[in-house]
Amino acid sequence: MNKIKIYLSAIILLITCSVRADEGMWLLQLMQEQHSIDMMKKQGLKLDVLDLYNPNGVSLKDAVGIFGGGCTGEIISPEGLILTNHHCGYGFIQQHSSVEHDYLTDGFWATSKDKELPTPGLKFTFIERIEDITDLVNKKIADKEITETESLSREFWGKLAAELHNQSDLKEKKGISPQVLPFYAGNKFYIIYRKVYSDVRMVAAPPSSIGKFGGETDNWMWPRHTGDFSMFRIYADANGEPADYDASNTPLKTTKHLPISIKGINEGDYAMIMGFPGSTSRYLTVSEVKQRMEASNAPRIQIRGARQEVLKAAMNASDKTRIQYANKYAGSSNYWKNSIGMNKAIVDNNVLGTKTEQEAAFLKFAREQNNEAYQKVVDQIDQAITSTQPLTYQRTCLSEAFLMGIEFRTSHLLLDKMKEAIEEKNTAGIDSLKDSFQKVFDRIHNKDYDHEVDRQVAKTLFPLYAEMVPSSEHPAIYTVIAQEYKGDYNKFIDDMYDNSIMSNQENLDKFLKKPTVKALDNDLSAQYSKSTLDKFQELNKLMTPLQDELDILHKTYIRGLGDMKLPVPSYPDANFTLRLTYGNIKSYSPRDGVHYKYYTTAKGVLEKEDPTNREFNVPAKLKELIENADYGQYALPNGEMPLCFLTNNDITGGNSGSPVLNENGELIGCAFDGNWESLSGDINFDNNMQRCINLDIRYVLFILEKLGGCGHLINEMTIVQ
Repeated sequence: MNKIKIYLSAIILLITCSVRADEGMWLLQLMQEQHSIDMMKKQGLKLDVLDLYNPNGVSLKDAVGIFGGGCTGEIISPEGLILTNHHCGYGFIQQHSSVEHDYLTDGFWATSKDKELPTPGLKFTFIERIEDITDLVNKKIADKEITETESLSREFWGKLAAELHNQSDLKEKKGISPQVLPFYAGNKFYIIYRKVYSDVRMVAAPPSSIGKFGGETDNWMWPRHTGDFSMFRIYADANGEPADYDASNTPLKTTKHLPISIKGINEGDYAMIMGFPGSTSRYLTVSEVKQRMEASNAPRIQIRGARQEVLKAAMNASDKTRIQYANKYAGSSNYWKNSIGMNKAIVDNNVLGTKTEQEAAFLKFAREQNNEAYQKVVDQIDQAITSTQPLTYQRTCLSEAFLMGIEFRTSHLLLDKMKEAIEEKNTAGIDSLKDSFQKVFDRIHNKDYDHEVDRQVAKTLFPLYAEMVPSSEHPAIYTVIAQEYKGDYNKFIDDMYDNSIMSNQENLDKFLKKPTVKALDNDLSAQYSKSTLDKFQELNKLMTPLQDELDILHKTYIRGLGDMKLPVPSYPDANFTLRLTYGNIKSYSPRDGVHYKYYTTAKGVLEKEDPTNREFNVPAKLKELIENADYGQYALPNGEMPLCFLTNNDITGGNSGSPVLNENGELIGCAFDGNWESLSGDINFDNNMQRCINLDIRYVLFILEKLGGCGHLINEMTIVQ
């Protein structure tokens, strides 16, 4: 047995031994393989391992899935009712909103199933099966079917997933989507079979003054008073299988749903979270952490901050614009503030010092083991980072400013096809492309786009990018601006936004009436789009071999760190696959003289109320309920209404919406945020500072019943008192 297999076997055998119970995003399938959850039981768990994950039967994992494309949701009734965060459902709530039906401001409550709203594009994904394919991948490498570098490529994962799915008993099942992914930097591989439902309907969403109470001011902060939840429902065909929307579809009869506990919680109680954490980088070197700070976070902070100022001013001036850009602004600002907090926490929590100590210990271990690969690997990573640092910085600036910041882009490929058709006098081809031009125009000028707002964004970001990136590295469009517009960004942008073919319907109609090569060649939007895409591809071409080298080095480094830690097991970085983290309900003390208790109550909503600030508006009906202490069965013994609570669970982005479960596997809350002091947690876990901010399920039920008038939804649920 080689060292890789010894290392992986040790992980499987020791996954719950000798580890801090609150650190780690653990793979459920490894817990199942070794049939031991002693550490979790010591923390208070009363379930058995097969209750958590059972590949041959029903378990808790069957009530948890991927909501949309980047969050977690849980099933809370036998009829496919989903609970997730308000911020996870936000884009879909916004999708249904208009000035006439402003569900973002007013909330939405379906008082019966026939009022639930079909939501095109929204999917819910269950995990059907997980299989270990490490030996298969290693054999392909050994037999020289693929190289080690190819084994870490998305192209290989996709081909292997299709190959294995075609050989499996699931190939004829509806909605099955196979996915191959590496774990431990490629020291282990799994295939994950996912079952995707595409008819998901909106059921309930509180107004943003509840679901986003505190807005950006309170984001990542504690104490918190945000009712961050929304509800949707899965619909299926007559056989309970995935199907596109059809009026004849019915609510999915789920095999598992989570019972809901309103018994209450106390500090120290067991708490576990099951969900899909998106991405962590716990095994970075010092040089890589510095690169994250300087080449990724810093430019993101600067560019997004500038763009958000433009959007916020426009949103404050118009309800129409506010609704159009609500989801875009929220998505941008979330990781803008996260980047600010991460850079601060890296310094405050001495992450670089911790990483330096880890590298010194690793080098000592490598020398003791007389392992040359381990001895050299950190220096090799550092050398690769020296080469990638400027490229990473440039790519971040380019992506943030042009690929994500400015929305107005015209596909030069479409224009090239039209040019070719005109030159060849291909009348049929020209007529066919006219339809494509109109479709592209409609995609650009969709209901959530404002050409004038985007123009102001462009006028802000074009000169900002020029200041941040050396002129020798600018896309070619900057040469056009310098030579033809004498460096006047505003003049160039106005020309592009006024006169490009896709600028407005009048311009498009004029072009389609008489398409010419000259008009295509002179189109500024296409020139701009092509030049920024060319620069992005140029940077990627330079970075690809360096990244391939880093991938192999990381595989060695992470294997070595695992060897060094034995018999203590290591957990793999998050990669948006199903994980379980466990710990306890717990307060914390972030600074000298400051102590935060583990829960907040509704009285804090009124303490924060500010009618002049949209972030802290309180709906009149909620205010009345709080002032009258009209909480029904959901109040604490002292009459107060619990709102949010803290646990020390190890979570990150993607865990938003995850169920927080007690020792019996009963739902006690919904995870929605991390705390400001631990935003370096994606890089280094701090047991003293890391906290998960959760919405108390009793507040969810209180809002549903008392404010939303949705007692029928509560009647669907299994309530444990």
